[in-house]
Amino acid sequence: MPSKRPTSSARKQAVEDFPSRRSDPLRIVAIGGGTGLSTLLKGLKRYAPHVGEQPLSPLVEITAVVTVTDDGGSSGRLRRDFDILPPGDIRNCMVALSEDEALLTQLFSYRFKSGRGLKGHSFGNLFLAVLTQITGDFSKAVRLSSEVLAIAGQIYPSTVGNVTLRAHLENGKVLDGETRISRSESPIQTIELLPSDAKPMAETLQAIRRADLITMGPGSLFTSVVPNLLVDRIPAAIRRSPALKACFVNLMWQPGETTGMSAADHVDAIHRHAGRRLVDCAVVNTDPISDTLLVRYARQRAMQVANDFDRLKALGVDVVGLPLLKAGEKARHDPDRIAHAAVELAKKGRRRILEREKTL
Repeated sequence: MPSKRPTSSARKQAVEDFPSRRSDPLRIVAIGGGTGLSTLLKGLKRYAPHVGEQPLSPLVEITAVVTVTDDGGSSGRLRRDFDILPPGDIRNCMVALSEDEALLTQLFSYRFKSGRGLKGHSFGNLFLAVLTQITGDFSKAVRLSSEVLAIAGQIYPSTVGNVTLRAHLENGKVLDGETRISRSESPIQTIELLPSDAKPMAETLQAIRRADLITMGPGSLFTSVVPNLLVDRIPAAIRRSPALKACFVNLMWQPGETTGMSAADHVDAIHRHAGRRLVDCAVVNTDPISDTLLVRYARQRAMQVANDFDRLKALGVDVVGLPLLKAGEKARHDPDRIAHAAVELAKKGRRRILEREKTL
């Protein structure tokens, strides 16, 4: 039976969403938070067209969608004192995408070691807090701060609402707050946002709609990745987007959050919380982790995330296995390697979209 032709309104929307798509930079929307998202952005920055040095090819347009549920440390204090969104994860993304990795980056990353009321705060967090007070708009403060750092991309909080995380644990307990949740002794069953009707920025939805690739992770599954997928309209927008959707699976368990979880468990948790199937492919590490490093992590009750290929395929997810480990004393993704993987997937997403456009 022949496929149904798109309506004229659908064809018009496609033209509006993807003008001159063939010659445009690849569009990557990276969803998450914490060090995982910053690592990916740091690698992707080298493909951005407006960095100081000659960018790698192909050119990439970067959009980061960042969780805003942190309630600990400097971010938590500023959130309570000034009733603003927590700036920490967004600050880390700005630093990762900064054109100048020397003085300005050091400045925004600087953490006060003493001083009544200042100790423990980072300068970047304070800068964002001050700009929010001046402008009365956190998202505008992020944009202005990004201009100061001349960042290679766009950064949007997943919601401008003041939201809190709530976790329902396997032992029946309920925990409120990202800090308490990340220290949980019992496995997490589900996560929810309070309030549950948090709204996204229009710019976020547009970036998702126009993307060639949407990434989820790496990073803390329940406190960095999933919270973004609980924001109203974001899961539906991801599902409708013609982009390729990839989950970058973590290397190790996160004690108190993902203990015992395999690669397929990560994908399944994303689907359960989003209320629909989102992930097209799972990117997993194939580099061996040294016995010395594994023993060190085992002392912290963390083990390597198992790559259960058969279960991933049973979920309808393609598996991309690559050597992604960064050399060092910690198990971390290599920024350049995961960025290269993302760019190759974005190329695949662009090809798929162009093929789809031929039928419009």
